[in-house]
Order: sequence, then structure tokens, then C-alpha cells
Amino acid sequence: MKKIIIINGPNLNLLGKREPEIYGKETLQDIMAELGECFPSLDIFHFQSNSEGAIIDLLHEYGFAANTGIVLNAGAYTHTSLAIADAISAIETPVVEVHLSNIFAREEIRHKSLIAPVCAGSVSGFGKMSYYLAIKAFEQWHK
Repeated sequence: MKKIIIINGPNLNLLGKREPEIYGKETLQDIMAELGECFPSLDIFHFQSNSEGAIIDLLHEYGFAANTGIVLNAGAYTHTSLAIADAISAIETPVVEVHLSNIFAREEIRHKSLIAPVCAGSVSGFGKMSYYLAIKAFEQWHK
């Protein structure tokens, strides 16, 4: 694995401000910078959008790229977006679903992920370490 695409969905631009007791006090920029430091040999590209269509467009753009893995924190779209699930199903690049919080320990509506069945794996509940664990999984799969 040479390139990792990290896609962050709605409201993740508010990390550090939004419900820090659930999502932590670090900003998205802080987390992405730390990942770059942890994985200096990887080309890590990160993107955040509150728009479902922009997330789908990026999945399509990188969905057939060789030596690439996609880490996706779809935020609330995890529980509502059949369109994102369909986009993941349509591409070849493996996708790992991540969540900062443990979605199964939260409100019942968050217990169901529409994207999990079409992802290579899922990591949730480890805060910023969820991203780290997803990237480590890609490294192990491609040794």
C-alpha cells in the first residue's frame, strides 16, 4: 500500500469544538497531521466534506487506483446513505470504515451501518486511534 485516501464526512470539520466528550478535543487537522507523522512512508491524502455527493465523487475518483486504500469516516451518512454504500460496492479499491466513537454504545439509530457490509473492515470506538488502526490494517494486508 503506497497511498491512503482518508475521507471524512459531515460535521467532522467541527472536531475539537463539537461534543468533545464524545469526539475528543483535537481538531481534524491535528489528527491528520499526526497520521502523517506516524506513517511517513505513505502518501496520505485527506479530504472532508459535508456533502454526500462530494464523498461519492472522491470514492469514484480513487476507486480503481492501484496500491491505494481508502479510510472512510462517513459520519452520520454511515447510517443513512445507501448512495455511499453503492459507491463503495462499485469500486475496486478497498475501504475501511472508521468512527471515533463506539457507534454501538450510542443511540440506537447509530447501531446500523449501511456501509459496513461493503467495506473491507470497520474500526470504531478508539478515538483518533481508529484511523491509525485502519491504516495499520492496510499495511498488514499488503506486506
